[in-house]
Amino acid sequence: MVIVFKKDATPEEIRAVEDKIRSLGYTPHEIVGIERKIVGAVGDERFKEQLQALETMAGVETTISILKPYKLASREFKREDTVVPVDGIPVGGKRITLIAGPCSVESKEQICATAQLVKDAGADFLRGGAFKPRSSPYSFQGLEEEGLKLLAEAKRQTGLPIVTEVMNPREVELVARYADVLQVGARNVQNFSLLKELGNVHKPILLKRGMMITIKEYLMSAEYVLSAGNKKIILCERGIRTIETMTRNTLDINAIPVLKKESHLPVLVDPSHATGHWDLVAAMSCASIAAGADGLMIEVHPDPANALSDGPQSLKPKKFAALVEQLKPLAALMGKSL
Repeated sequence: MVIVFKKDATPEEIRAVEDKIRSLGYTPHEIVGIERKIVGAVGDERFKEQLQALETMAGVETTISILKPYKLASREFKREDTVVPVDGIPVGGKRITLIAGPCSVESKEQICATAQLVKDAGADFLRGGAFKPRSSPYSFQGLEEEGLKLLAEAKRQTGLPIVTEVMNPREVELVARYADVLQVGARNVQNFSLLKELGNVHKPILLKRGMMITIKEYLMSAEYVLSAGNKKIILCERGIRTIETMTRNTLDINAIPVLKKESHLPVLVDPSHATGHWDLVAAMSCASIAAGADGLMIEVHPDPANALSDGPQSLKPKKFAALVEQLKPLAALMGKSL
């Protein structure tokens, strides 16, 4: 339920309504409105009629029922696009966000050199995996905390904020100590214990879509984090599993406008994991921006042939720089900037 207050509602009237919401067993969530105060009440729907009766209280203009199962993530809850600020960089809005870097942190030389190269090309954030969920137990699993320390050193040298994955609820505090944005990978998008834990941190969460979940299920995963208190959610489409075998996954371009219609959260796209082939990344990046994406997450490695993970889908730094230049006029055409 959304409670819309009158323009002249007093702080005391608003506080009385919020206290009533809590007394009914709901959690009030403030929405930053353009003209007036709006509060969402989220919880058990058994007392929906009592919530509707709040419109009789002083200062309340009307109450609106949210029909979507993903209450806090929905456009019904918040009509304006959410912009998530990270170290002064807005994710969402009128600026295309670029996140770039290797799949895995391999060494200090590798991550620091890549960080400088992607920054010079126009990247806003550095990505790199310290904890790596791999399909095979024999594959490289990441450098763990040592990898986090190397990411911190790369940030110290370049100033690029860090995006890195967290896999385990017990490691959230550790990863949050180093990362500016905590990434939830496709395999963990329905790890509800992890999502609840991330709702308690005050850092942005980049939530990747699972390879075999629907958009509704994906937004319900975002709802877990939002309902626990963390409003800084960034969505990321990274391809889904279909019958096609020519690519690693199938990039669901449909998901971009659908997510933008259904939700107020910013939407990024990872064309590297979607295609699995470096020579398809540029085309899918352009398609994603044309479809309305707020940014891209692209794997870049100085020596893909010798990368410890995902080399075939990684761009060399020069290719990444060329892609950034290719995207600039397209971004302008979409009313955005790079």
